[in-house]
Amino acid sequence: MKNFAKVTIAFAVVAVSNLSMARQNLPADWLAAWRDPGVEFRPLQIVHGVPAAQATPEAMEQLKELGLGGIVCNVSFDKYLVSEAHWQTLVKAVEACKQVGLRVWLYDELGYPSGAAGGLVLDKMPQGEALALAYDRSRSDPFVLRPAYEHTHASNNFCAARRYPNLIDEKAVACFIETTHQAYYQRLQPFFGTTIEAVFTDEPSLIAVNIGPLPDSVRTKVRVEDPLDPNVAPLPSVPWVADLPQLYRQRYGEGIMAVRRSLFEGSSEADRRVRRQFWALISELVAERYFGQIQRWAGAHRVASSGHSLWEETPLHHAALEGNGLKVLSRMDIPGLDLLTSNPEAVIYTGWMTANLPASAALACGGRRVMTEVSDFSETMAGKPPASVAQMCATAAWQAAFGVTEFTLYYNRSQRSQEEYRRYGAFVGRLNALLRQAQPAPRVLLYYPIVNVWTDYKPVAEKLVLESQPKRLQETINAFMGLGQRLTRGQVSFSLADHEILAAARVRKGRFRIAGRSFASLVLPAGAEVPADVEKKIERFQADGGRVLRDMTARKLNAESVASVYDCGLPNPGSERLVVGRFTREGWTILLAVNVGAARYDGTLTAPGAADWWIADPDTGRIERARASGVGRLTISLPPRAARILVGPRTVDGNDASS
Repeated sequence: MKNFAKVTIAFAVVAVSNLSMARQNLPADWLAAWRDPGVEFRPLQIVHGVPAAQATPEAMEQLKELGLGGIVCNVSFDKYLVSEAHWQTLVKAVEACKQVGLRVWLYDELGYPSGAAGGLVLDKMPQGEALALAYDRSRSDPFVLRPAYEHTHASNNFCAARRYPNLIDEKAVACFIETTHQAYYQRLQPFFGTTIEAVFTDEPSLIAVNIGPLPDSVRTKVRVEDPLDPNVAPLPSVPWVADLPQLYRQRYGEGIMAVRRSLFEGSSEADRRVRRQFWALISELVAERYFGQIQRWAGAHRVASSGHSLWEETPLHHAALEGNGLKVLSRMDIPGLDLLTSNPEAVIYTGWMTANLPASAALACGGRRVMTEVSDFSETMAGKPPASVAQMCATAAWQAAFGVTEFTLYYNRSQRSQEEYRRYGAFVGRLNALLRQAQPAPRVLLYYPIVNVWTDYKPVAEKLVLESQPKRLQETINAFMGLGQRLTRGQVSFSLADHEILAAARVRKGRFRIAGRSFASLVLPAGAEVPADVEKKIERFQADGGRVLRDMTARKLNAESVASVYDCGLPNPGSERLVVGRFTREGWTILLAVNVGAARYDGTLTAPGAADWWIADPDTGRIERARASGVGRLTISLPPRAARILVGPRTVDGNDASS
């Protein structure tokens, strides 16, 4: 029996009469899932190295009683991957999860970044270490090919200073999969594709870039598995692999070695072309050799590939760390993000980018599921109290508005009461009860200017920050990030698309058609560089009736000029702290409105047929008729950090209902 269901029903007891009314209109299966969200809708707790005491049905039942849907777990970090006793504990834990009906995801590393198998990959294959082509202007021959370790994420993270494999070395990645994933399959094969749903990779990257040192207060507490050489100076660097010169020549019909100086300096069109070509190739290699290899292995073993990349918050880091952030995430079955804060207002700054990147990757591939690894880590590091349940719920809700469906938690259970954890689990469960099987319905594309990053990015020895880059790249990234902020604060649902997604899109009746979705508007950041073939497709889209809106440095595009594509979900009065997500499901229009601010919001939302809408509170479980406010508007009142799901009348064509 689902005891946590009793808690859920208790929360919703005030709405019993309303639910009985709603049954006459909303689908019965929706309401059943809303009343008692199943484990498939609930969050997963991250449990590194399940202790023996937890690896029992009774202990797992206690997690279920907390409102959780499962766990993300791994074999113990002690004697990682080599202790059969620890393996047997994990087997018992997964068996216990199966017995009580919890879901399981497998975490693929001893800490992070993923790829090293706790050092075992380089023990087996030392020649597979990450490489950097460094540039030392003080030398007569300035080029230095060296391991990428000192002054990188491999030696500056909260887990361990450990040498790192090369993600664009196909054999090194194959060794990682054989050492890690295959070891899990060998012992847990009967659970793959049933209890075990996915594998989770954590912050893999190309390493060959300085993202800054840890604070001394942290660095001294991090274990050092591989000593650092103090004589290794920080230098501008790019990632490298042995067959890169051959691959570059095969792809472009010219050599890289004679023009490699252009990777570090020069502003001529020839220099910019070399950089653009180099990083385009790197992005292909990362997507194929790391993310693609894991995805293929996962598919062959009946599970999904998931996880998240590093520094999703801005395109500045995407070339140096993975080539193309959008492209590599598209090689995950369930692309994800890492949200280190539970301050809900993060969404109106850089949080929108963190969530929209994997959500857009999923959308471009025709997928629906998107994962978040969410915590209040930033608050903890700043010495602040743990995030409140209201903050946790609002943070979950705004992510759901961008399309997130899978919530994996680093929240400390011991810092919250059982009742608080149950409340959070029920909240996430209700969000997913209505939204997980719905389709996000953005009608606006925001161009992701990774080509600009490839073209203008110049490696630096010091920590990579925007101010270290050429003015043209600074302006492009600022324009892109500013646009995303304004669209988010203006309740404009949008998806990201790079030049490759646009090149593959079909143009039909004034719409871009991408993986079954239809987009009426394309927004281009100021200074965005678009390849010639894609520019021609954009012109055809515009000639066919599509809207192309170009941001200008001197005259910034405002959200209002973009929002006219929507006839529902637009507020009056406007509020920068109101986030709106748009969805369709079985012909119904669904809105998710989230007040991420600390002040109450009272106003109206546009909603055709306003008299026929329902409004649902995922915190209390209450569902009732929404109140119309004149023609085509709903009244909405949102306390601080509150969310409401609004369901509109069913239409024949649900794809157009949210337009």
